[in-house]
Amino acid sequence: MKTKIDTVKTLLEALPFIKEFRNQIVVIKYGGAAQTSETLKAKFAKDVLLMYLVGIRPVIVHGGGPRINEMLSKLDIPTEFIDGQRVTTPEVMRIVEMVLCGEVNNEIVALLNSHGASAFGVNGKDAQFLRAQPKDAGKWGLTGVIEHVKADVIHRLIDEKFIPVIAPIASDGETGHPGYNINADLAASKIAGAIGAKKVVFMTDTPGVLDAEGKLLSSLTEAKVEELKADKTIHGGMVPKVDACIEAIERGVQKAHIIDGRIEHAILLELFTEEGIGTQITL
Repeated sequence: MKTKIDTVKTLLEALPFIKEFRNQIVVIKYGGAAQTSETLKAKFAKDVLLMYLVGIRPVIVHGGGPRINEMLSKLDIPTEFIDGQRVTTPEVMRIVEMVLCGEVNNEIVALLNSHGASAFGVNGKDAQFLRAQPKDAGKWGLTGVIEHVKADVIHRLIDEKFIPVIAPIASDGETGHPGYNINADLAASKIAGAIGAKKVVFMTDTPGVLDAEGKLLSSLTEAKVEELKADKTIHGGMVPKVDACIEAIERGVQKAHIIDGRIEHAILLELFTEEGIGTQITL
């Protein structure tokens, strides 16, 4: 009986959050271990389905760097990184698009649908809903930065009761152009701001933002983030993630979250519990 009562208490704890987020859009950047572990993939699918069934409107943006690297290696195609970002040559772009759109996106859509969701896979070249330009005048080749998001494309999918699953490939508007490879974190940020999301959640392989002693910082403001970047407490791969969070909230997203996707049901724990499990960033 105690176990049953505890279950009810858990549901009641989630109730105010469910009421708050009902009919609101939540963008989830899906990646890291949560995208590779079979157990975590199944948990992720159930989390997204539960969100959908209680009235939240999830939108998934995914990466696929490890799978791209694996395919490039198999095909013996060289790849170069500058400052931690991939230089996307035309040859690499073909593989990026093949893996992200033809493999990873389809896999996520099938995963969600197999658990009872109605997922719909798209990439930014579909209806040219993501328009981009070369990053730093082409220093990174066909790696791009988003300059425009056609929000109505995603809103139409949401209105038709679909869960959009977005591969971060963008168009430049020219017929026959191979398109641009977009960093998935930055794509999630831009899309969240453009479509009026209430929250954006970045699934990572770290607990969140840590202080100088390695302890989790559960809540940060934009000003505090800049302070921690300046003294190098936030460094390395965490810098682009917090930058993506800040860009999202500056574009109107209420809160951005960095959570540990290695934890089962990480999304539900962050959204539906008082304490959460990761770092939330606000203005």
